[in-house]
Amino acid sequence: METPTPSRLKSARKAAGLTQQQLGMALGMEPNTASARMNQYEKGKHAPDFLTMKRIAKELDVPVAYFYCEEDVLADLIISISKLNEKKLAKLIEYIESTKEK
Repeated sequence: METPTPSRLKSARKAAGLTQQQLGMALGMEPNTASARMNQYEKGKHAPDFLTMKRIAKELDVPVAYFYCEEDVLADLIISISKLNEKKLAKLIEYIESTKEK
């Protein structure tokens, strides 16, 4: 199975309204290589290490787990859950706990 990271990275970058060069430069890459490096990540030719992926996630305002999740539905849930405030998150956890089979 192919890793979901490249396509998720491209989707998150586009959703943030950034070009490959802008994202790369925001991560501290040189302007003349930023676009090419990000393109290699999005094409799956090279994979960023975990610390780089954490920096990318922070820059794109998504949880790092989003990039590694195999299931699309779970990836979408990760994004949605990350946007909840503490009160709504607590209610969601309470609801999920209440639906578990005993």
